[in-house]
Formats: sequence, C-alpha cells, structure tokens
Amino acid sequence: MSALPERYRPYANQAAGQPHQPTAIYQPQPIDRYEERPPIAWVADPYNPARSVAVDARLIQRSEPAPPRDLTPQPLLDPVAQRWLGAGVGVGAAGAGVGWGLGQLAAGIALMGTAGVAILAGLLLAAASMRGRSITNIHNEAHTHVTQKWLGRANVTNQQ
Repeated sequence: MSALPERYRPYANQAAGQPHQPTAIYQPQPIDRYEERPPIAWVADPYNPARSVAVDARLIQRSEPAPPRDLTPQPLLDPVAQRWLGAGVGVGAAGAGVGWGLGQLAAGIALMGTAGVAILAGLLLAAASMRGRSITNIHNEAHTHVTQKWLGRANVTNQQ
C-alpha cells in the first residue's frame, strides 16, 4: 500500500500504469452568508457634531450639483444708453451740461463780492510769499551698543 494521502492515490495508480478510476465531481453549492447587512454611512450627530452616527446609506438623499452659473462680465454702460448716445442725443445733453456748469461758475464769481475777492487775493499772496523760503532739515542719530559677557555682565556704550 502506498504512503500517499487518500486524495493523491488515484494519480499515483494512474502513473503506475493501472487504469484510471473516475474521481468524484463536486457541484458548486450556493454560499450561505452569515448575515446580510444594509450599507451603512457615518454622518455627524445633530446633537453633538463631534460624534458620528451610523445611518442606513439607502436612506440618505444624494445632493445634486448646483446648476452652472453665467459668469460673463456685464457691460459697464447700458447698451440702450449707448445707442441713444450714438444717435446724437448725447451731444445735446453734453452741451446742456457744459452750459449749466459754466453758468454756475460765473454766478459764483459774480456773487463773491469784495470780501471774497480780498480773501482770494490774500491766499494768492500767501502762496507767492512761501516760494522764496528755504526749508531746513535736522537729522539726529543715536547709536547704542550693548556687549554681553559671561555671568550677566554687560557693557553699554552710547554714540551720537
């Protein structure tokens, strides 16, 4: 008798020239699972955000991505106003604005009076007299040198 284990003996007998014996054929069997569990997702606890809570993942609604936004820059001027300006209305409006502004300037000068003219003349004379003065700049520096030695001794020198 051979010293081979039982399952290898048919191959040894076949190799020795003996007729081949049919081997047992095993049919695949369904696998018995220990327990089927639903998928679990861990989410933050609403009462304590530092703790996570297990939730059935099938109950969580998926968030939809936000729709794309239009990020094209807006025109600086209104297109309708640009068309009106190009049609010639702008020239009349600019003329009226310039005329109104010059009228306001002339009215201010006309109503200034003698006191306003005296104040304006004084300001102009003060500005003219400031031109001839020289400006003096003073620059002062102080240097402190500290040399530290062993056992807490230090030398301090000041220079100006």
